[in-house]
Amino acid sequence: MTITKHNPKDLFPPYRNYSHAVEVGGDSRLLFISGLNGYLADGKTMPDSFEEQGEIIWKHIGSILKSANMTYDNIISLRTYLASAEYDEPNVKLRMKYLGDNHPASTVICCQLLESKWKLEIEAVAAE
Repeated sequence: MTITKHNPKDLFPPYRNYSHAVEVGGDSRLLFISGLNGYLADGKTMPDSFEEQGEIIWKHIGSILKSANMTYDNIISLRTYLASAEYDEPNVKLRMKYLGDNHPASTVICCQLLESKWKLEIEAVAAE
């Protein structure tokens, strides 16, 4: 499998830890991770702060990746839903913390989430 990042020079430069597009070629496995929120393992408890919810979500993503014998480096696409634009900067910090040098295709959307206590929700696609 080959992963090719597409950031054509005639587009604006990608910024803040993402690529405009990511292509997966050859024989590969794709893992689609549903939108996750910051619930703890009991499925009922959730911290109030954005940062704590974000840490939980990224750990959930890591657990799912591990169950598929993948890591954060296998993520090729992210879609993040923020309850408010004020969470953009802490969201970028979390993404940089967990993705490091991996710059997947990424979209961030500000919207009303299903539950008022949710500060963010993240879905991902990983490939191997």
